Amino acid sequence: MMLSLSTGHIAGIVATLVAITMVGLYAGLKVKTAEDYSVGGHKANSPVVAGTIMGTLVGGASTIGTAQLAFQFGACAWWFTLGAGIGCAALGLGMAGKFHESGLETVPQFLVRTYGSPIGPISSIFSSIGIFLNVVAQGLSAVALLTSMFHMSPFTATAIGISLVLGYVFFGGVWGTGLVGIAKLGLLYLATIVCGVMAYNLVGGCAGLAEKFPPYPWFSLFGRGLNLDAAAGFSLIVGVLSTQTYIQALYSAKDAKTADRGAMISAFMIPPVGVGGILVGLYMRAHFPSTPSGEVLPVFIMKFLPPWAGGVVLATLLVAVVGTWAGLSLGISTMITKDIYKRFFRKRAADREVLFVQRLLVFVVCALSVFFVAGNLKSLILGWSFLSMGLRGCTILFPLLGAMFFPRLVSPVAGTLAACLGPLANLGWHLLYPRGLDPLYPGLIVSLVTLVLVSMISRCRSERTADRASS
Repeated sequence: MMLSLSTGHIAGIVATLVAITMVGLYAGLKVKTAEDYSVGGHKANSPVVAGTIMGTLVGGASTIGTAQLAFQFGACAWWFTLGAGIGCAALGLGMAGKFHESGLETVPQFLVRTYGSPIGPISSIFSSIGIFLNVVAQGLSAVALLTSMFHMSPFTATAIGISLVLGYVFFGGVWGTGLVGIAKLGLLYLATIVCGVMAYNLVGGCAGLAEKFPPYPWFSLFGRGLNLDAAAGFSLIVGVLSTQTYIQALYSAKDAKTADRGAMISAFMIPPVGVGGILVGLYMRAHFPSTPSGEVLPVFIMKFLPPWAGGVVLATLLVAVVGTWAGLSLGISTMITKDIYKRFFRKRAADREVLFVQRLLVFVVCALSVFFVAGNLKSLILGWSFLSMGLRGCTILFPLLGAMFFPRLVSPVAGTLAACLGPLANLGWHLLYPRGLDPLYPGLIVSLVTLVLVSMISRCRSERTADRASS
């Protein structure tokens, strides 16, 4: 379905982008130090914390990707936003305050405090690889959106997306992603509600949906199979609990209670975003089944919304994609700068140098994503996102829980080995058995078993050594 933008579309797009860009530029005025750039100077209130979390979680995957997956398989597409909401609830109920009270800036720094310095670069590298996979997902979303809007080449669309990312995060850091996140979420909620209600009415409500689709697989959360969809939801939970990008927002809060509240706000606000995308995907499947799956949401918007409103919604979606892309890139740059560059290469680097390296790495991450996006244009957006979250969880989750709740029971070597072997098992299983058990499970099992067994062995050795010394 080939649609073109009208003058009304363009006017709505330009007005929305200008307004939100001004918010990002204003945010940049608050950046004076590297700490301001990475954690907002620890000044953020609950809405800014929530905006920062949702600014990265509610992006191309949760909107365009959800509509794409619903177009192909139905209600199982809800797992991205539903799992993300459950993960944020877990943060708000027991972990957000502990992260903030630590006074640190990155997850690897938190791990190093319990397990020693070797775990820092290991967790940073594997987590950065996992986050980068989600950067690719946002790039694919941006390409789908821009090509459907302007009929440009994928490479041009990717270049424009990168330019927008740099405009939002290069100068504004976490303040940029947080404030832009707040600005976009109001528009995004309105857009998803309007599109979802329109699609529901156009398809004929519940009766129309029941007439056009059988209950299974279209209205099941496990429409692609228990193995695949349960892993998809679980990957979001463990990914949220293990990811620098979202936890970085908690560090930016002014106090621990603010961090908890920000996480809980996100938990309640994220899941409904996916419902509108699912309804749009189902309607397009019923009436326009030949539409390219990645373009079903922007095509619906261009076809059924008034031009000016469609322009506002399309621009909001673009900002959502760019905001997530920006936040993920910022998370990678912060970890590499703090946990590798400053620790191993420039321990005495001045604040201005650290800030420069962070910004440079944002650019490098965006540039690298061009090659991965260009080679996987027809792939499933949420597929990259689920793999990304799972890899992060296999690296961080169990060492993090051990350090946070059982620091006296885990050993340094156990945590380091778990952070290394967990993601390796995940990647190895994905390569060797792509059609078998989801790689999330072997990765988490290897990580947990390694952490527990090696800790027990280390503890037994320590007790034996103590007994010999006393005797």
